[in-house]
Amino acid sequence: MLNWKRNLWVLWIGVFFTAASFSMVIPFLPIFLLQIGVHEHTELWAGLLFSAAFFSGAIASPFWGRMADKYGRKPMIIRAGFALFAIYTLMAFVTNPYQILVLRILQGLLSGFIPGAIALIGTNTPGNKVGYALSLISSASASGSILGPLLGGGISHLVGNRWAFASAGIIVFLATLLIIFWVVEENFTPSKVRGSVRNDFKLAVTNRPFFLVLILTVVTSCSIMTIEPVLPLYVVNLGGSSENASLLAGVVFSLPGIASALFAPFWGKWADKVGFQRVLFIGLLGGGIGTITQILFSQIWGFSLMRFVFGIFFCAVFPALNGLVVKSTPEDFRGRAFSLNQTANQIGGMIGPIVGGFLGGIFPVHSVFIVTGILLFIACGMAYWNEKNLNSRALKRKALT
Repeated sequence: MLNWKRNLWVLWIGVFFTAASFSMVIPFLPIFLLQIGVHEHTELWAGLLFSAAFFSGAIASPFWGRMADKYGRKPMIIRAGFALFAIYTLMAFVTNPYQILVLRILQGLLSGFIPGAIALIGTNTPGNKVGYALSLISSASASGSILGPLLGGGISHLVGNRWAFASAGIIVFLATLLIIFWVVEENFTPSKVRGSVRNDFKLAVTNRPFFLVLILTVVTSCSIMTIEPVLPLYVVNLGGSSENASLLAGVVFSLPGIASALFAPFWGKWADKVGFQRVLFIGLLGGGIGTITQILFSQIWGFSLMRFVFGIFFCAVFPALNGLVVKSTPEDFRGRAFSLNQTANQIGGMIGPIVGGFLGGIFPVHSVFIVTGILLFIACGMAYWNEKNLNSRALKRKALT
């Protein structure tokens, strides 16, 4: 594994730009709908377009995982990169919401750049550096997600939304070229097992440690997305005017990402020393406490501070879950394992906004934060009571048998 450091940094750049390209265009879809003449049911269309990629991605991810185990993770990353380049570029030429819907569905069906990068890092990094590497990749995704809206908003302001879409496509294309020329997948043994996605699900269910990771991923992803529909409204309730609510909400949204970019490598290095299970437990516990504590502040500055503190702890969760995927699965199942984990992530991402919007429409906004905190405490309890199943040393032996 002489090339693992170069792979890590090239993939860091690739994941950073891919995450940035995604967040360059997604936040501006509702505004773009108005610009192309969609003035009725705009909110409904925006929600449909947002969820379409998650839904189709949840269906397609296991298939691409099987292809990754058969042909390699690098080819799947390149395939996903070129698909995103084509979709974002075509998005610049759409004239009605139906065309956007088709492209969003295709985006979910054909994407998989970041899960592929995580799988390649997980299988081509020395065992004692996996936690650090996965956390660094997580910081790349968080940093790109922070920069994306700023870059997309600037381009949209200067030359329009269509050029923002085209720019996102160009960025992904350049990131894909880096992967082609600079990433080397050394540790790859093609899977010779003939099967199907259905059999992959059966294998996942029978592998109790891995199945537990999938459940934790659904719960955790759901908890994140539960707050997003009500956060702008909550910012207004804290004293911000409706005129600057979008700006304030954007800043508040970015705080956990900034915390992740700063602290994720620390958690990764610690996970390599003490194990992913302990870091996962602390991250979920801190995230649950940080979420509920946010409702104690009636001023925007106090709320923002707690969002940042929440991010310090919560940024440990997903790298730890990815590390447990590596520890709980054999190498020839690794691509399928990360794709199934991506499916779990997307299922949680679909359920979360529905739950948050429902609760926010019936109960006080505080209830959304309480329910989200409870979800994280449930996940924390699951991680604690299943410590033996999630113990990294036990999983390492299991993966090698």
